[in-house]
Amino acid sequence: MVLILMGVSGSGKTSVGLKLAERLGCPFYDADAFHPQSNREKMARGIPLTDGDREPWLDRLARLITQWNREAPLSVLACSALKRSYRDKLAGGGEVRWVYLKGDRELIQKRLAGRSGHFLDPALLDSQFDILEEPIDAITINIDQANSLYEACLLWIFALAQISICRSNCIKAGPDIDTIVDTIQSQLKA
Repeated sequence: MVLILMGVSGSGKTSVGLKLAERLGCPFYDADAFHPQSNREKMARGIPLTDGDREPWLDRLARLITQWNREAPLSVLACSALKRSYRDKLAGGGEVRWVYLKGDRELIQKRLAGRSGHFLDPALLDSQFDILEEPIDAITINIDQANSLYEACLLWIFALAQISICRSNCIKAGPDIDTIVDTIQSQLKA
């Protein structure tokens, strides 16, 4: 299964994905690394991508998801996947589970203002919110809390999803991250 963390730029997909993959001992992939150079340059100049720009990137990711599902029982992918049609294409690659990192425009804008080293021009945030189609079939995490809190919530919900207790929830609070990780490890071994 590929667990796909989705949301607009600045929602925490990469940060949470890296930590989650580390804790679960599985591979992590960032969809941004698979964009063609032309897409990266366009976004760096503040030009929103079109569906046509995204199509080859999504096709490549779907093929990679098929490959990752063959190679490992679990992988984590950070990918914006803003539209349902994009998510449908990615799901064609095999077994996936969606986690939507949801935050309001103001919070995300503040996060992007403090971020450096990413190719995406923060001015593109409005275009991402404009095309965002919130998923109905995802575990939804409200990121309006402190980073450690929503990371802990994500880990908790993922553990529940893995042991088939939870299907789709929006959680706003949870215990500390060490307790969550201990719980995940014990539940996944059971």
